[in-house]
Amino acid sequence: MQLKQHTVGKIYSFEGKGLHTGKVSRITVSPAPVGYGIRFRRTDIGEDAVIDAVAENVSSTARSTTISKGDMSVMTIEHLMSALTGMGVDNALVDIDNVEVPILDGSAKPYIDAIWQGGKGIVEQDAPRKYLELASTVEIRNEETGAYVRIEPADEPSYDLTIDFNSRVLGVQTAHWDPSIAYTDEIGICRTFVFFHEIEYLFRNNLIKGGDVDNAIVIVEHPVSQEQLGHMSQLFNVPALGVQPDGYLDNIHLRFPNECARHKLLDLIGDLRLAGGFLKARITAYKAGHTINTKAASAVRKSLK
Repeated sequence: MQLKQHTVGKIYSFEGKGLHTGKVSRITVSPAPVGYGIRFRRTDIGEDAVIDAVAENVSSTARSTTISKGDMSVMTIEHLMSALTGMGVDNALVDIDNVEVPILDGSAKPYIDAIWQGGKGIVEQDAPRKYLELASTVEIRNEETGAYVRIEPADEPSYDLTIDFNSRVLGVQTAHWDPSIAYTDEIGICRTFVFFHEIEYLFRNNLIKGGDVDNAIVIVEHPVSQEQLGHMSQLFNVPALGVQPDGYLDNIHLRFPNECARHKLLDLIGDLRLAGGFLKARITAYKAGHTINTKAASAVRKSLK
């Protein structure tokens, strides 16, 4: 049986700080007609300030995925794109009144809780879903890091991802998704992560201005002093922080032992949606990140033309 296209059943609104800019933005996810795809509209610029969420419009992959058209941009779209894909939304218009999609809790869970778990959720439309089906394998590699994303023709979609940061805390982690696994319970709720030693650098370089202890897993790879922990508490404006025995900052507790790998899979699903639709392919990724993910999405689009 062929699946139909779907859109959201009503308008859903979300508000919060952007992870990198720290600017508060409000977004609304609205129903859209058959064949519309996913589009973003900068309402602070105008009614016609619309950007298609496709790989040709990717303008930056510096720690998040940004799409642009002319002088207008929308940053950090990957979690929302992943949520819409994981929930099976073909068509939606996302209005945003600022430059960056809010980070919320660092995962896709707020979108899932609002759209999937409540309200009218997702509604079927009167047209078949158009899957992206490849004639041959597409592979993007980074010879310097060994990273790759391989996309092979298949009868149904599946994802296998491995992360390796040469980290004693993380180790080598893997994550898998296919249609038999509930994205909403197993992938979408997994949060972004950062290494403790990266945080001060990111702050100094005007990144993660909207980061706080509620929206990121912090990995403490190297021994840290009480003074460093105190400084981190000041940066985040929270009471004293500590380090758990497993090497994670005690700001939050893991939802899964491999939550970090699952989050990278969440990102991959969102970035590959920039291929323009739902891939019917077997996807294997090693050391995936926004740059190689979006290059793979672009390669898919070129192969289908």
